[in-house]
Amino acid sequence: MTPTLYQTLLGAAFFRLPDALRALHGVHGTARYTGEVTVVRGTGLLARLCGRLAGMPRAMTGAPITVDFASGPQGEVWSRVFGTPPKASRMRSRLSHRDGELRERIGPMHFRFVLHTWDGTIFWNVAGARLLGVVPLPAALFRDIRCNERDVDGRYAFDIEAALPLAGAVVRYHGWLLPESADAA
Repeated sequence: MTPTLYQTLLGAAFFRLPDALRALHGVHGTARYTGEVTVVRGTGLLARLCGRLAGMPRAMTGAPITVDFASGPQGEVWSRVFGTPPKASRMRSRLSHRDGELRERIGPMHFRFVLHTWDGTIFWNVAGARLLGVVPLPAALFRDIRCNERDVDGRYAFDIEAALPLAGAVVRYHGWLLPESADAA
């Protein structure tokens, strides 16, 4: 069977990850995960504008989240729904790899990440970014983007925080996911 995106990027380290991370990042084909999320948005004008341009979800606390994963030979697509209709926030990312880096396209931004593992946690570190895929932006602008994935009580847990120079805190969202068929209790 063809290795998944994360198996390719992490190599042997993938197989030392906790079960919850290996299950989510070992999906071939499609899968749906559900859970809970809290989103805190930046309050400054520039932070709000950056968050909107990047398609970040609106602020919410303890809200439901659904993530549909589609994994294939070209990479993965993550379709996230934060909250419930009619005010649900939607965010879609395309992930792929090149030169040992994770590539994520989200809204008009194209990010390059280097993944590292330590003590059962996956850390994403920004290696570069482009606006609209063509305008290179200095990686230093994105040094305050912090992402990690880990296992908490058998659940896939995530914590994403983004701040930018001049704009300050743009967004932080954190929560957990389980396969849709699993009991979330």
